[in-house]
Amino acid sequence: MLIHELGIPADLMQHYEQSGISELYPPQAECVKKGVFEGKNLLIAIPTASGKTLVAEMVMHHHIVREGKCLYIVPLRALAAEKFEEFKGKGVRVGISTGDFDRRDDALGRNDIIVATSEKVDSLLRNSTRWLEEITVLIVDEVHLIDSVDRGPTLEMVIAKMRFKNPPMQVVALSATIGNPQSLAGWLDAELVTSAWRPVDLRPGVFFNNKIFFHDSSRPIKPVSKNYDDLNLCLDTLAEGGQCLVFVSSRRNAEAFAKRAASAINGETPELNELAGRLNAIAETEMDTVLAGCVAKGAAFHHAGLRREARGLVEGGFRRGLIKCISSTPTLAAGLNLPARRVIIRDYQRFSAGEGMQPIPVGEYHQMAGRAGRPHLDPYGEAVLIAKDAGQVEELFAWYIDAPAEDVHSRSADPAALYTHILSLIASGFVKTRGELSAFMDRTFYVHENRRSRLIHRAVDAALAFLVSSDMVLEVGEHLGATEFGMIVSRLYIDPRSAEMIVRELRLRQEYSDLGLVQLICCTPDMPTLYARNSDLVTFSRILEKNADDLWIAPPGDPDEEESFYRSLKTALLLSDWANELSDEKICERYSVGPGDIYGMVESVNWLLHATAELARMFKPPFHAPIREYVVCMKSGIRRELLPLVKMRGIGRVRARRLFNNGITTPDMVREAGIEQVTKILGRGIAEQIFEQLIGKRSRSGTGDGDPVVTQSSLLQFR
Repeated sequence: MLIHELGIPADLMQHYEQSGISELYPPQAECVKKGVFEGKNLLIAIPTASGKTLVAEMVMHHHIVREGKCLYIVPLRALAAEKFEEFKGKGVRVGISTGDFDRRDDALGRNDIIVATSEKVDSLLRNSTRWLEEITVLIVDEVHLIDSVDRGPTLEMVIAKMRFKNPPMQVVALSATIGNPQSLAGWLDAELVTSAWRPVDLRPGVFFNNKIFFHDSSRPIKPVSKNYDDLNLCLDTLAEGGQCLVFVSSRRNAEAFAKRAASAINGETPELNELAGRLNAIAETEMDTVLAGCVAKGAAFHHAGLRREARGLVEGGFRRGLIKCISSTPTLAAGLNLPARRVIIRDYQRFSAGEGMQPIPVGEYHQMAGRAGRPHLDPYGEAVLIAKDAGQVEELFAWYIDAPAEDVHSRSADPAALYTHILSLIASGFVKTRGELSAFMDRTFYVHENRRSRLIHRAVDAALAFLVSSDMVLEVGEHLGATEFGMIVSRLYIDPRSAEMIVRELRLRQEYSDLGLVQLICCTPDMPTLYARNSDLVTFSRILEKNADDLWIAPPGDPDEEESFYRSLKTALLLSDWANELSDEKICERYSVGPGDIYGMVESVNWLLHATAELARMFKPPFHAPIREYVVCMKSGIRRELLPLVKMRGIGRVRARRLFNNGITTPDMVREAGIEQVTKILGRGIAEQIFEQLIGKRSRSGTGDGDPVVTQSSLLQFR
């Protein structure tokens, strides 16, 4: 089926022609036959790189020329950024929204395509964003994540709410790994498109004793290393001119392999040296420096402990063909478009707390294997598992290669998953009575799967009882309504259990404490926490004794709750160190984390700090101002004495501290010191930038410095 026969808009057609795309792949043609351009819902469950996104893009443009509006939901911010770049510049307006959760983002409605995470769409629904009613096609990428314990309930509720809000809206759901696509398609009232076709032939195999075994053949690999099968497989791929992805079970393993591969490849080029230089320029920890050293030789590692800028540089270097090999934890398999000639799944077991090493899911194997084969670059792709003994060769074929992906199931019957969603349904006016609430829950994927089960309705009753007892919901007879407290909690996008805990503790406290506040927040269900090792306990005991007056949460009496308490305490101490201007290098060393972990924790806690400030405004007004100040301290990683300085654009924790240590403590003192003195401290370029804004502010208002708006996205801006 030729693309020019489809009647897609001229700008999009021109882009495809310039990219050499003239004919649909067979699964794409099947989508057309199943009615994707006729407004029918579709579930497209086809292999990675088989063209799902192109179908989504074409149907979105089909709606736009008919004055429709498109919403594209993704699971990850990084994937949202990737799709935003992919969709823009083709004759339509594209917007992206992944950030602050209490904003309506009305200006986004001026775009034709809006890319957002499911959590962001959920918050837009809670805040009654008007343009959501104008959506005519909803694209749900990676829809199999409806099975995720963490994100599944939110994705399921977003789909259900959007369909409830816009009954005529077309839904196109995309996935590569679903064991029971018929069930999900039935819930979506969707036509099902499945296929095993790929644009690049995939050859799955198992490596043992210097040989890759395929279904109907085998291939010897010339060993270079006596000890490392993974390295031999990697070097074999590179010798053929291909690139390689190696999936391992831990960050430490990823870094260790990258160092071995870098020593073996040793392929320095001017382009690699330039890329390594850019990584060194942002390096603040030993991990950053090690990564730059690996990249200089053509290898890299990739995991969530890396700062975002470093991950972006690695991904860009791999796409350009400069980096030949990346070793990664499964983060890289979760949607990012980084195909390679050969994918090596070295570690197919992963540590699970309380259970030890456990096999990875089959669906996760398929996600990794699907990265094999670069369209238009590779004649084939290979996905290779590594066996530990001869008997394991057949086992790995049975366990993974020949096994279908697991079925996906709803996770919405867990009461813990429903507190926030029941509140949002009531607060946003989706439901106003118990009957309407019950009827809405009947629209969920859970009820579609389990029509005779009462489990979800019992979970709803439990969640509703908590919300009523916490004064977030009023129940008068059959009628339900949110209190002012409930409305604020819903708009702030925090778990009602977190809000109840925060308000209860704020009311108890007579004295404010930064450390006590951040400890409280780290104890809430919303806050991710660090793993607490046995070796940490001595340090914890000393800190508990030394800071007893500042901490708000006492150690639990129940031994079963100790692990959770110490995880929260460790996380709070890390965040306190960050806000006390401890360097990234020292924090990473002290807590055994990476720079990416620091920024992830800061991003999470800052949102909860913002929410706590809003709750304090209502329930503990004297604490509101110090919490608002601490939001900026945490966001910027500064002590309070630097607050006046970081109000200036371009001044972060490092530059503010340099100014302060030189006796310049306010914007007025910066102005009085003069550009030459500031140049000596910060350099000419930064000094000129600062004085331009100081002069501009003065000329506009005559009042000196104003308070800037501090948003989540500013966290990494000023290093």
